Amino acid sequence: MRRALPIIAAIGLALAGCQQPAVASEKIVEAPAATRVAKEAPGLKVAVFAGGCFWGVEGVFSHVKGVKSAVSGYHGGNAATATYRQTNTGVTGHAEAVRITYDPEIVRYDQLLQIFFSVVADPTLRNRQGPDVGPQYRAALVPLGKEQRAVASAYLKQMQASGAWKKPIVTEIESYRKFYPAEDYHQDFMARNPRHGYIVRWDKPKVAGLKSLYPEHFRSSFLRDHK
Repeated sequence: MRRALPIIAAIGLALAGCQQPAVASEKIVEAPAATRVAKEAPGLKVAVFAGGCFWGVEGVFSHVKGVKSAVSGYHGGNAATATYRQTNTGVTGHAEAVRITYDPEIVRYDQLLQIFFSVVADPTLRNRQGPDVGPQYRAALVPLGKEQRAVASAYLKQMQASGAWKKPIVTEIESYRKFYPAEDYHQDFMARNPRHGYIVRWDKPKVAGLKSLYPEHFRSSFLRDHK
């Protein structure tokens, strides 16, 4: 049985992070299919994506067929400051990120990139996503291994040349550093808090976009395994 959201944590959620005033809705942009297809050997693979508030990033990937695990956490800083309260100061170097484990025989890394930039992250925004502002909300790709890095690099160049976005692509590739899982109350946040104002306003439309654009990749049930 999952524990209830701690009172102190609840107060923190109300005051900082993933809670900024509402602004104009994020746009769903159908990103191009990758011309550089990932060549991945059989067996589960791991990748890290930073794309603003991790509730929505995890929420979308938890609805993707072939994703076996989605963990919200912090990437880019050190262990001492890998907490929600400290990360949201914007000075720790961390980005809110999600570590996913996926089966490339069901969904390849390049397909995950297409989904990510179509319905999760706006690649033209620097140090912000949606209503959330600060370096902790930067969009970044964190490939694990040479193949993922090659695919990510090629895809960013393809996106820039595609004309799908009117502004320059500013999302960058970051070298992998240790990933620190976020506090328990952040895991499966969308599934556990379906009526939360931020989820309704910002993240459910992303899942709807996934279902609309990529029905072949959409899983109606929410993956709750975040080990």
